[in-house]
Amino acid sequence: MKDLVIDSHQHFWKYGTENHSWIDDEMAIIRKDFLPTDLKAVYQENNIDGCVAVQADQTIEETNFLIDLATQNNFIKGVVGWVDFRADDIDEVLKHYSQHKVVKGFRHIVQGESDPNFLLRPDFINGISKLEKYNFTYDILVFPHQLGAVLEFVKQFPNINFVIDHIAKPYIKDGFYDGWAVLMTEIGKCPNVYCKLSGLITEADYKNWTDEQLEPYMELVLKAFGANKLMFGSDWPVCLVAGNYAQVKNSITKFISKLSSQEQAAIMGNNAAKFYSL
Repeated sequence: MKDLVIDSHQHFWKYGTENHSWIDDEMAIIRKDFLPTDLKAVYQENNIDGCVAVQADQTIEETNFLIDLATQNNFIKGVVGWVDFRADDIDEVLKHYSQHKVVKGFRHIVQGESDPNFLLRPDFINGISKLEKYNFTYDILVFPHQLGAVLEFVKQFPNINFVIDHIAKPYIKDGFYDGWAVLMTEIGKCPNVYCKLSGLITEADYKNWTDEQLEPYMELVLKAFGANKLMFGSDWPVCLVAGNYAQVKNSITKFISKLSSQEQAAIMGNNAAKFYSL
């Protein structure tokens, strides 16, 4: 049986100036709708078998929108939605979504929170603690300055599977590395924490990035997490501000080409299938 190639991280949206205000002028190219019909063609060109659709908007409507898309498109193998973990009724909300088999986990846009210790707030921690009961995963979206909190956070929940999105968005364009590397190395020691090889080209210079620039960052997470806890993700359509889908995929396949075929298959799909129970 052929190993499936799974894109562990992409988005869909119907563009609106208010709910997508994060798309600034430099990213104007993605100020439009991106739906499954657009992605299906891209996947056929790039030999991708399926994907995990991740929330981009912090609303329950967004979660329901992704569920609807997944029911209509069988290449969407899983959904990472959004819920308000700080809400009093979080248990009932999670119970409701546990009835939808396509919902695999949740994410909060922690990178947008001004408090570097947002993840450690008691109300948020309380909500996260309920994930275990329903066997949900959690995607961690942070900037490097929030990694100290991430380390404390994941250690509190050894039975919940976490994945760090976009290798925690290191400042590749500015060449910052050391502080990020120290914390990612520590976090990688936690057996329940995975990492997505995604979103790298948009942390580099949009117009002038090279594979050589990305390599030290990929090398570090490979060493820290190991090939059995890394997963390929495109971050489509956000990646389009800095390159096309083939370029994103190629930079990762080229980097992992030195690994065994088993390890390459793990990173390109098997780890995502295992992590998200696809």
